Amino acid sequence: MGVVWRGAGRRGVLQGCNLVLRSGGGLGNASAGGRAARPSATVGYGAGPSAPASGGSVSILGSDDATTCHIVVLRHTGNGATCLTHCDGSDTKAEVPLIMNSIKSFSEHAECGRLEVHLVGGFSDDRQLSQKLTHQLLSEFDKQDDDIHLVTLCVTELNDREENENHFPIIYGIAVNIKTAEIYRASFQDRGPEEQLRAARALAGGPNLSTSPLAEPPHFVDHIRSTLMFLKKFPSPENMLFPGNKALLYRKNKDGLWEKISPGN
Repeated sequence: MGVVWRGAGRRGVLQGCNLVLRSGGGLGNASAGGRAARPSATVGYGAGPSAPASGGSVSILGSDDATTCHIVVLRHTGNGATCLTHCDGSDTKAEVPLIMNSIKSFSEHAECGRLEVHLVGGFSDDRQLSQKLTHQLLSEFDKQDDDIHLVTLCVTELNDREENENHFPIIYGIAVNIKTAEIYRASFQDRGPEEQLRAARALAGGPNLSTSPLAEPPHFVDHIRSTLMFLKKFPSPENMLFPGNKALLYRKNKDGLWEKISPGN
C-alpha cells in the first residue's frame, strides 16, 4: 500500500532504556515509560507511546490485548528508529505528534530513508469505537508536515471476525523486530516488572473496565480480578510502594532482563 501523508509536529523525546514507576498522589498517577535503545532479545511492552528503539538491549517492541484499541508502529527506514504505541482514542491528537517527534529526533541527520507507519487493531464493535479511532489516527497522520507512507492497514472491518453473531478482532497483538523491520502477530506472557502496579494505574485512571467485554481475551477476567485485589491491598501506595515518595527504577541488564536498581533513585 503506497499512501503518502504530509503534515506538522512538535519536538519531543522519551529517553533512557529504563522503566520508571513514580507515585503522584495515588495509583492513578503512577507512570511507566522508557526507551528501547539497542537490539538484543527482549520485549518492550505497554500501552501508550513508547520512545524509539534503534539499537542495543531491546530488539523487539510489542503490545497485545487490543480490542477496540489500535497498535501503531512508526519506523524510519534509513536508521531503523522504531516507535510502537497502543492507542485507545483518549488523546490521539497529542499521541501522533509525540511519536512523530520521537522518531524525527533520531532521524534528523539521516541521509536516506522514509517514514513508514503500520496500523493494526480494532474490530466491528457495536459502539463503533474502533471505527472512530481509525478515522482519528488517519486524520492526525494526514495533518503532519512530513511524508508518511502507510504500509500496513489492518484495522476495524479489516481485522474483524464473527462467531455466533458476535464480533471479535482477528489480531489482538503485534510485535516488530527493530533490526529486520519484520512485523508479526504476537501475545505476551511476561509483561515486565511491577505488572500489577502498572495495571492498577491504568485501571484507576480510566472510566471503564472494558470497551468491549464480549471480545476480551480469555485471561481478561483473571487480570481484572488480580488488579482489583491489588488496589484493595494498596489503596494508598505512596508509603508502602514508594518509600520516601521515590521512584522505582528498573533497567535492562546485559542479558536483556529487567533488574531493579534501587527503591528510589
